[in-house]
Amino acid sequence: MATLHGIAVSKGVVIGRAIVFDAGSRRMPRRTLPADRIDDELARFEAASVEAVDSLKRAHETAREEMGDEAARVFLFHLGMLQDKELVAPVRKMIRNQQVSAEYAVSEIFGQWERRFAASSDSMFQTKADDVRDLADRLVSTLLGETQGTIGDLTGMVVVGRDLTPSQTIEAARAGAAAIVTSLGGPTSHTAIVAKALHLPAIVGCSGVTRTVQSGDQLIVDADKGTLLVDPDEETLAEYAHIIEQRETYHLTLDEIAGLEAQTSDGVSIGLHGNIEFPDEISDVLRIGGSGVGLYRTEFLYLTSRTEPTEEEQYTAYARCVELLDGGPLTIRTLDLGADKYTQSREEIPERNPFLGCRSIRLSFHRIASFKTQLRAILRASRLGPLRIMFPLITSIEEFRRARLIVHDVMEDLAEEGQPITQTPPIGMMIEVPSAALLSEQFAREADFFSIGTNDLVQYTLAVDRTNERVAHLYQPTHPAVLQLIRQVVAAAQNHKVPVSCCGESAGDPEFALLLIGLGVRTLSATPDSIPALKRAVRSVDIRTCERIADKALTLDSAPEIATFIRDRARKIAPEAFDGRSDE
Repeated sequence: MATLHGIAVSKGVVIGRAIVFDAGSRRMPRRTLPADRIDDELARFEAASVEAVDSLKRAHETAREEMGDEAARVFLFHLGMLQDKELVAPVRKMIRNQQVSAEYAVSEIFGQWERRFAASSDSMFQTKADDVRDLADRLVSTLLGETQGTIGDLTGMVVVGRDLTPSQTIEAARAGAAAIVTSLGGPTSHTAIVAKALHLPAIVGCSGVTRTVQSGDQLIVDADKGTLLVDPDEETLAEYAHIIEQRETYHLTLDEIAGLEAQTSDGVSIGLHGNIEFPDEISDVLRIGGSGVGLYRTEFLYLTSRTEPTEEEQYTAYARCVELLDGGPLTIRTLDLGADKYTQSREEIPERNPFLGCRSIRLSFHRIASFKTQLRAILRASRLGPLRIMFPLITSIEEFRRARLIVHDVMEDLAEEGQPITQTPPIGMMIEVPSAALLSEQFAREADFFSIGTNDLVQYTLAVDRTNERVAHLYQPTHPAVLQLIRQVVAAAQNHKVPVSCCGESAGDPEFALLLIGLGVRTLSATPDSIPALKRAVRSVDIRTCERIADKALTLDSAPEIATFIRDRARKIAPEAFDGRSDE
């Protein structure tokens, strides 16, 4: 039995047979054409482009029906690429100057862009390679007269490939695939977004999977943990069959508590909010028992388009959120672009270390016009219902004051245009770097609220890139230094009566949530599918028990020791609330 590890982007546990897809770009043979046929070949390319545009528009409409408006924006992104002169003009030039076939020119030019994307050191840049390949395959198929979407029945099978395009992911889901596993890809790739929207269990970035797995192999896909087991023994198969049964039973019981209050057994209310990328996710948040949105990641408005969204496009998205929440809390984070979330290709000189470079609020300051456009859209939406503005990666008091001042400048501009904002929305900040945590007492005098972002707080405190598999084991949310910083932030917030929440991945872990509640956090914001388990955990404990867990954890001196203690205590207190599946 072989065990491989990757990045879990859409949860689920599946047992099934593998079918290996060859998702590599097709290389067309070079054919030299007579000079008198070049104009006809250019016309053939133009006709194929028009047909591809029509096909993409149809795919967009179908995807809207199946996945919602926002996830379907993937196909609008592809439409934008097809109309990008920088991408398409070289194809026409190659056909004319080198007298080659249209399919060869598409294969070569798009292949060059794909390889350029894939070779980038920026992970967000790398994830665009599958979009280019998807578009190239669509064009070549059109030129060759092929019909897309004709794959056979995949019911119960696990699709494995070097990478899958968004179109292939949709086709696999329609054909009945139970899960997908790829050796490339990241959590923000369009393929990952599509898989999540389709609720198709998926693991990406699973290094070596195409070398290890062959069609017909028995696989266990543990997309909760990002683990792939190849040719498991009978004992392991039986164990995972039991896990799948446990998950099904557990999720049925979670459905039963969706409408109940998120209160501890001694009556203390805990806010359970959702982290979202798209407005349409709000319906899921509310359906499964969440009461609001604690983190709206607005950068996905940018990542699903080749051009910056206009003020109206942003306003429409924010207004939709307010409408769907119908008075419920909404926290909009301003752009957190940069590092792994932004293609350094847009920079004249790419940064060598973008995680420590011009990202998040720094990038907003660098691009004031774009920052003001976003703030205009947010402030206009604030007239429709309650929302809060949250700044990412604040490291100093000066940064927070500057960002807040820009908000007030934009409010003045709107007032002069006859669009006054009668009440300033609450303005808060992410606590996600050690400097912000250490200065939390000062920040608490000026910020309206805090949200602890454990993902970056752990990363920057421990100097660990959690996407780097060589050091990923050092990424430890239960590290004593991280817990000390969280305790300091919560204490400062309580001293100044500033609301404090936690919106990192750790907030969605029911066991870690008990620790956070014990430290004084009263609002947790997590992925929508984490909310039911969180609610069940919250309703199973009392505040004093959580405080005892936190007090004891703070006396321990290693992350593994703390993690083990929390897990053991949680399962001793309420085993039925923490046994949604077996652990190793």
